[in-house]
Amino acid sequence: MAKIKNVAVQMDHMSTISIAGDSTFAMSLEAQNRGYRLFHYTPDRLSLRDGKVYAAVEPMELRDVKGDHYTLGAPERVDLSTMDVVLLRQDPPFDMSYITSTHLLERIHPRTLVVNDPAWVRNSPEKIFVTEFADLMPATLITRDPAEIRRFREEMGDMILKPLYGNGGAGVFHSTKDDRNLSSLLEMFGQMFREPFIAQQYLPDVRKGDKRILLVDGEPVGAINRVPAEHDARSNMHAGGRPEPTELTAREKEICTRIGPALRERGFLFVGIDVIGDYMTEINVTSPTGIREVRKFGGADISALLWDAIESKR
Repeated sequence: MAKIKNVAVQMDHMSTISIAGDSTFAMSLEAQNRGYRLFHYTPDRLSLRDGKVYAAVEPMELRDVKGDHYTLGAPERVDLSTMDVVLLRQDPPFDMSYITSTHLLERIHPRTLVVNDPAWVRNSPEKIFVTEFADLMPATLITRDPAEIRRFREEMGDMILKPLYGNGGAGVFHSTKDDRNLSSLLEMFGQMFREPFIAQQYLPDVRKGDKRILLVDGEPVGAINRVPAEHDARSNMHAGGRPEPTELTAREKEICTRIGPALRERGFLFVGIDVIGDYMTEINVTSPTGIREVRKFGGADISALLWDAIESKR
């Protein structure tokens, strides 16, 4: 097993994050605590030339101090294959820019271990991958066809309509059976997105919370419940959802057991799934969050568990 020395983090710029709830910061801080050298770069710094993948990286030091959480050194152009580990951690949207970065990082994986595996990240969009487990999901429709969506709402009554490749609760709408705004909403979606949309059966249990369960190498290691604000249909913490401590139910353990082998087969070392009531709604493989909230409520040190798993793969 090779020793890890150098870790590059592909992310949105470190200056933009809020460390209180940022999983990338938690993962990077744990790497630093283990003595690894950290390097920071944003996706626009990637280059491919003569079969090699380069990035203008900055040496990075972290501190768990709000408002003074990082120091970056002078940028240097490096061949990313000289790194031991690359953390693929920029936030969606999962657009062609994101997909292109997975093509580039695929050139260095697994000689340099990319977490998560870039080819499988590309081939497992979060709201499509989950449909491989249709019996664990609420009724779901993926389409751009307005007639199909109206037919779905007539059958379901209330439904959720959201972008197929969105994140953080942006663009999520609760449409009731008697809502007269659906045509306007579909027109707006049609103008904003070239991709299909996703319509999903509304689950009233969301008022009790939307549970984020975190898995390391296919095994559940912690969870938080995210309760939506009183006048909002969304439970995402970016959209005002309130985190609270929770435990896994028997049904949630069953869901994790079912999906675990598929996660391991795809090299997904760190995943977050969303569960409402008895149903899984998403499998998040790009940059799932929740590490710091789990720890805050007395749960596992998931960053340490993740690096243990990474070390076992080197």
